[in-house]
Amino acid sequence: MEKVVLLGDEAVALGAIHSGLTAAYSYPGTPASEIMEFLIRQSAGGKNFVAKWCVNEKVAMEEALGVSFAGQRAMVSFKHVGLNVAADPFINAAITGANGGLVIVTADDPGFHSSQNEQDNRFYADFARVLCFEPSSHQEAYDQTREAFDLSEKLGLPVMIRLVTRLAHSRAPVEVREPRGKNQGFKYGYGPDWTLLPANARRRYGDLLQKQKDLQAYAEQCRFNQFFPPEPGQRLGVVATGLAASYFREVANRLETRPAFLKISTYPFPQKKLLELIEQVDEILVMEEGYPFLERFIRGVAGLPGKVIKGKMDGTLPASGELKPEIVARGLGLPVRNGVSLGDFKLPARPPQLCPGCPHADTFKALNEALQGYERGNVFSDIGCYTLGALPPYRAIQSCVCMGASVSMAKGGAEAGVYPSVAVIGDSTFAHSGITPLLDAVYSQTDMTVVILDNSTVAMTGAQPSFGTGEPLDKMLVGLGVSPEHIRVITPLPRNHQLNVGLIKEELAYHGLSVVIARRECIQILGNK
Repeated sequence: MEKVVLLGDEAVALGAIHSGLTAAYSYPGTPASEIMEFLIRQSAGGKNFVAKWCVNEKVAMEEALGVSFAGQRAMVSFKHVGLNVAADPFINAAITGANGGLVIVTADDPGFHSSQNEQDNRFYADFARVLCFEPSSHQEAYDQTREAFDLSEKLGLPVMIRLVTRLAHSRAPVEVREPRGKNQGFKYGYGPDWTLLPANARRRYGDLLQKQKDLQAYAEQCRFNQFFPPEPGQRLGVVATGLAASYFREVANRLETRPAFLKISTYPFPQKKLLELIEQVDEILVMEEGYPFLERFIRGVAGLPGKVIKGKMDGTLPASGELKPEIVARGLGLPVRNGVSLGDFKLPARPPQLCPGCPHADTFKALNEALQGYERGNVFSDIGCYTLGALPPYRAIQSCVCMGASVSMAKGGAEAGVYPSVAVIGDSTFAHSGITPLLDAVYSQTDMTVVILDNSTVAMTGAQPSFGTGEPLDKMLVGLGVSPEHIRVITPLPRNHQLNVGLIKEELAYHGLSVVIARRECIQILGNK
């Protein structure tokens, strides 16, 4: 067997390739982007398999579902909040089932490294009633991906894999195995199973409930779930999931006697192994990245009589942020090894900022000047590099909630009496989820101005291709019903400042729906040409 050094994201991607992957779909978002970037490089332009960015996560999930319907193996990947966008087809895919292997990879972001929240998508797997793997190492990321495809076809269900940022973005050697071939020919799904009319859906949901016994049986014998009994005299038991299990192993050799240890890599979790641990200990410490998902199950309503349960819920481990070896050590009562003290010396804070030469900077300067004389608090923004416009020196925006929310919130603000009500959204984000609220605004002829920052790429996540840029964007706006007279294009450059201010002022003064497109390439992709 060959060993290769891979990112955690790349280990998942290679595991999918070696599983006989036919197609993979994604929408860019840290910390998951490198999965698709690796797949695109290995696809040889689609000759080996299909690997494509999609306009949003819902579309990606549905395209993968179509591949599965045709009896082929498909994977979809995105960051944690992407599953919110894909939730409709994801939940229903558990009811249709999988025909060809269908794997959903979600990369959670404990610690808010590049996200607006740190949601834990294990809850989605539990909600949908599908199995979820959580690897504790790069090797398991590869192995569990291969296992996920096989299990998906064996059980006829989609399977989730949950990564976290630290595993996704670190490198380690991975031992790879012989690849399997793609599924041969088409074996279409049974039509009534995939047609979720109520009568069919009720029957399929009954089938899903019956399969829960199979999922539980698999969890009990799964080789990735491991129980190690305590050494004599030790009455502590540690239950650790995913990367937390690796952190525990890193510090466990500092303990005088080894506690009982249950490593959990699947949900449903192995209940029999958990009961075996409980019987041998007086105190249980639960370690997991994200929410106290497993801890809540273990505690139940009243806890376990005669047992002390510790974790995130009692403050033994922090409720938010990433776990680290030193945090795990502290939770075990071990002294924390501090580095060399720097005394009173503190590094100055360096908040993120727009790149020098970024077109968004010139747009914000023009927008700020155009809004002089109006009451502020009326610029609703979106997810992207341009969110940095909330910081000095621009202080140009007042909101950032989720993809597409800028247009919807600006419409709501306008209907509440805000004037002028302004939305700021990027080209890719507009294609992702800004189109539908703009259609709503067209229908209502809302008095608002939408500023689309067209820099020709998905800049924040690595310059992936944008679906809403250039001439196609202009045609989309006309097709949606925006008046052509009020679709205005500016070029954000210092020499055009006064011209741009004047044009934006005109559209702010217009009582109706207008769109201003600020069009100039991202300075980063311009430099790569």
